Amino acid sequence: MLARIEHESILELRLERPPANALDTELLAALRSAVEAAPAAGFEALVLSGREGLFSAGLDVPALMRLDRPGIAGLWREFFGLLRALAASPVPVAAAVTGHGPAGGAVLTLYCDYRVMAEGDFRIGLNEVRVGLSLSEAIYGPLRLLVGHRQAERLAVGGVLVPAPEALRLGLVDELAPPGAVVERALDYLRGLLALPRRAMLATRAILRADLVRMISLDRSSEEDVVGLWFSEETQEALGALVARLADKSAADGRKTR
Repeated sequence: MLARIEHESILELRLERPPANALDTELLAALRSAVEAAPAAGFEALVLSGREGLFSAGLDVPALMRLDRPGIAGLWREFFGLLRALAASPVPVAAAVTGHGPAGGAVLTLYCDYRVMAEGDFRIGLNEVRVGLSLSEAIYGPLRLLVGHRQAERLAVGGVLVPAPEALRLGLVDELAPPGAVVERALDYLRGLLALPRRAMLATRAILRADLVRMISLDRSSEEDVVGLWFSEETQEALGALVARLADKSAADGRKTR
């Protein structure tokens, strides 16, 4: 579910939840725990990665549709808890976006210090509106910091998934790399930071990430609001349609392999 790969003083946390690295409560809790524990274990930087071709497909909607209200509340508690851990991490975090990164996958990258995305026919973005979920300040705010208000509005309100070259142009990601080199480029970025005078680098980083920490820390209503929205008629209908599409795709893929 979550692989830990040590690159000397840098810890890579690789999502390994086939087939789509979709986020459920267990994976979110494991990732949050790993992010929080790494600095105390002596690691000086972190990389979040996925498998080649897919970073994370976002929340595991088919599994989550089976949860009751307390279960969904727990899921969102872990999700926002992970975002707080990333925002407040005392060590730099780079996202190795190894392929597609829609919805929740994209949100994780917003809270990292740097984003390297795979070149190729891959897309990233916040398409939550398309499945009936609105974005809170804890999600929209970091997007706005990266791409500016106008582009953040266009992407978020329209639920747009953009191809890798456009993501780079907009500033949604910082660098593109060949699919097999994404993790190494993320490591190179972190090594460059760690080669700088440590105290000055970390202190300056903390100052510049203060707005990000403030956004997630002040947005305490998000967990409660999103639970109510999740169980609304409109959202349940949109999520149900998504689950049906995913089932049809899975069945079609299965027929192709026979």
